[in-house]
Amino acid sequence: MIQKSQTFAKILNMLSDVLLIFLAYPAAVALRFDVLGGVVSVPLTSGRMLAAAFAYSVAVVFLYACAGVYTGVRFRRRGRLYAIVAVNTAAALAAAALLFAARLVDFSRWTLVFLWLLSSLFVLGKHRLVGFVIGRVMAAGRSVRHVAIVGNGRLAEQFVRDVQAAPELGVVVDGYISGVERDGLGERLGSYEELQSILLDHPLDCLVVALEAHETRFMRYVLMAAEREGIRVELIPFYNDYIPTHPTVEVVGRTKMMNLNATPLDSPGWAFVKRTMDVVGAVCILVLTSPVMVIAAVGVKLTSPGPVLFTQERVGRNRRPFKMLKFRSMRADADHTGWTTGADPRKTRFGSVIRKLSIDELPQLFNVLAGHMSLVGPRPELPRYVRQFRDEVPRYLVRQQVRPGMTGWAQIHGLRGDTSIEARVEYDIWYIENWSVGLDLRILLRTVCGGFLNNETIAPAPASRTADGAASGKR
Repeated sequence: MIQKSQTFAKILNMLSDVLLIFLAYPAAVALRFDVLGGVVSVPLTSGRMLAAAFAYSVAVVFLYACAGVYTGVRFRRRGRLYAIVAVNTAAALAAAALLFAARLVDFSRWTLVFLWLLSSLFVLGKHRLVGFVIGRVMAAGRSVRHVAIVGNGRLAEQFVRDVQAAPELGVVVDGYISGVERDGLGERLGSYEELQSILLDHPLDCLVVALEAHETRFMRYVLMAAEREGIRVELIPFYNDYIPTHPTVEVVGRTKMMNLNATPLDSPGWAFVKRTMDVVGAVCILVLTSPVMVIAAVGVKLTSPGPVLFTQERVGRNRRPFKMLKFRSMRADADHTGWTTGADPRKTRFGSVIRKLSIDELPQLFNVLAGHMSLVGPRPELPRYVRQFRDEVPRYLVRQQVRPGMTGWAQIHGLRGDTSIEARVEYDIWYIENWSVGLDLRILLRTVCGGFLNNETIAPAPASRTADGAASGKR
């Protein structure tokens, strides 16, 4: 129910942004020519131009989604506002370039400036107003869902923390129902045996059942009491930690089976979409970066004897090894098996520059075209580290269910270099379980806008860690 409410609110939020940006266009035309005066040489309010303005509005809102504007509690208010301005600026510049390429030299540049200004003001104002209204509504106690927790264990405490961290969900925990008292869960409403009378005395919208494994004997009684009083029930199973973000339930007769390893990319359709994005994206990036790659190749050859490219065996999807390509950034006779540091003597001077800017990673676009890698995914590891961490880190090999990527969810959150392998695996698994086209585009945008700068590690990473610049071989 909570997820459905969030989805509905997100759709309304996006549609209203499309409308506001679209309305900003005729407002910009009126401001430019009706208020400031001037001669219209291009019919700016014709059906064709209005259709283009609508397409522009949809594209901008799509970029909002990719930039994380609609991600809810994970996106702070200030970050959301900055993202809106950044996307509007990039979209306006792209529109100006497109108009120039289309030879529409008579299109008013000031109209485009006013479109950028008004659309930013409209959307920013709406988001600020919505945030203010939601805060006032929550403060007044209106439009909230009152729930009670059945149970007092770790999962019940986790639910309370998660709800308190997301006040915009409008969920208020009135208390908990358990045989014993527990701090941190609010008011104890009574025991399991008193559930019937509790439901009569408290106007609840929902029961959240968070029984521990040894308390499942109460489940039948809880469900019967809730059905008798017409109270909705939402279940947090005691095996919650083993359930993926989007589990798949299959029914065989009267047996319900939950697939704990299902991911969006298990669908042949979505797998085809991601592969198409990889091929098209890799070709486009190769074309755009070909001058840079030529300069890098020449620089490597002139500054150090040896081959231009460096190949290294990494582990790909389904644990299949492949040869990953890079521009060589170390001396050809150097030992490439050890960790690297910021002042590693094995690196050449030119190699330090291309590593700092991640230009040495560009040949991996050919790995993407060959099907060994993806543009976005978990970073590939050396075989010996895969063997090591499969035994040390829970669910480590889940990363091998998809193609490794040139960039990833963990990398744009700073998990490269001397960082925790456990945290990186957690981010990688979250990406795999929550994959979408929009998420991939968001990661690519974040990478281009600031994630490509490589901060070298200053000292070797500890044995329990690995990274693109440490144990996993930023070599």
